Amino acid sequence: MTPTKILLPEDELPTRWYNVLHDLPTPPPPVLHPGTGQPIGPDDLAPLFPMDLILQEVSQEQYVDIPGEVLDVYRLWRPSPLYRAHRLEKALDTPARIYYKYEGVSPAGSHKPNTAVPQAFYNAKSGVRKLTTETGAGQWGTALAFACAQYGLECEVWQVRASYDQKPYRRTMMQVFGATVHPSPSDLTEAGRKILAGDPDSTGSLGIAISEAVEAAVQDPEVHYALGSVLNHVLLHQTVIGEEALMQLAMVGETPDLIVGCTGGGSNFGGLAFPFLREKWAGRMSPVVRAVEPAACPSLTQGTYAYDFGDTIGMTPLMKMHTLGHDFIPDPIHAGGLRYHGMSPLISHLYETGEIEAVAKPQSECFAAGVQFARTEGIVPAPEPTHALAAAVEEAQRCKESGEEKVILTALCGHGHLDLAAYDAYLSNAITDRTWDDAEIQSAVAEALTHLPAMS
Repeated sequence: MTPTKILLPEDELPTRWYNVLHDLPTPPPPVLHPGTGQPIGPDDLAPLFPMDLILQEVSQEQYVDIPGEVLDVYRLWRPSPLYRAHRLEKALDTPARIYYKYEGVSPAGSHKPNTAVPQAFYNAKSGVRKLTTETGAGQWGTALAFACAQYGLECEVWQVRASYDQKPYRRTMMQVFGATVHPSPSDLTEAGRKILAGDPDSTGSLGIAISEAVEAAVQDPEVHYALGSVLNHVLLHQTVIGEEALMQLAMVGETPDLIVGCTGGGSNFGGLAFPFLREKWAGRMSPVVRAVEPAACPSLTQGTYAYDFGDTIGMTPLMKMHTLGHDFIPDPIHAGGLRYHGMSPLISHLYETGEIEAVAKPQSECFAAGVQFARTEGIVPAPEPTHALAAAVEEAQRCKESGEEKVILTALCGHGHLDLAAYDAYLSNAITDRTWDDAEIQSAVAEALTHLPAMS
């Protein structure tokens, strides 16, 4: 029988990140300067990011070496375990074999430190004093606070108001690691004050929080901004997940038929899937790769593929991505890390070219999968990866009907120990499903899409 835990020794920790840009069958559209409409250059990004990260953002090299100082911190939790979900398989009575890569063993309890640590390292190396950022559910803010503590940086976080109120202990965890945390929208920035003037009770969005964090960063040359998803260098850093999973599956002689991951901005999904796509393009395997997003914020399945801002106010470069409109404010669903109006340009491009597929799930189905997973596998998952679990369960049930012995791989990108209020709401029948079928969501998206930047 396949072991329950498939563990890589520490000396097999990957020493390179994989850059999917090198192997894409067709290149993605360029990122554009919002003022000129021309492709941006390194100087355009210099006020926000150190040159090491800017070069990674545009690199065409297939692999990027991981600095030794980053590997030293990675070893606190990497390599992370790959589990065979024997008990979930038994409960589902399925012939499918389900594996999950568990990122909840990190100090922050999620996959986010995989990029927070190198981002903090490169910024500290460049002489930056402080990093600003946004966070939704708080996983990213927690990870960056931890990473900044490793390299002696200050950390200032704008947390989406809905999650700030729903998850007070996530705020406390960020503060324990040394961060300063503000609810967003706040009265500390012009962007926040503008939003509050129009809606004093705004529940916020990741786009608004990004605007506030970017505004705070550009005002001080010793302050930079760090983003937890979407950008190429962020997805690059996350590929340690997929590289380890490849080796771990090989240890038990398995090749995945389906890879499934939750998608908000795309970093966890890309981190798992990109190394497997490389193997697929090389003809060594042929898995289906499926992204799963919340039905209340369906950027891939219902969004428009267009150039848009990454933030609400319109301070960022223009990225071609699947978007619901930069000023669309999603319903405050409990999967706060998936409440983003747009999808990573790389993930969007792969979806457009048919390399991956996507589905949207309502949160009640996701919480049901999360509870079943907790009762069988013993881990309470964060609300975000319950979307992937719901899709994995759905596929396993199809296998039960067809008799197929598919190998399903998913990323359990974080635990839900600080998300128990969301589970309490589910168990108390106190949550409602907001989906694309709601006329209110369609109307809000339609309105937001009228504000897409005009492109010549």
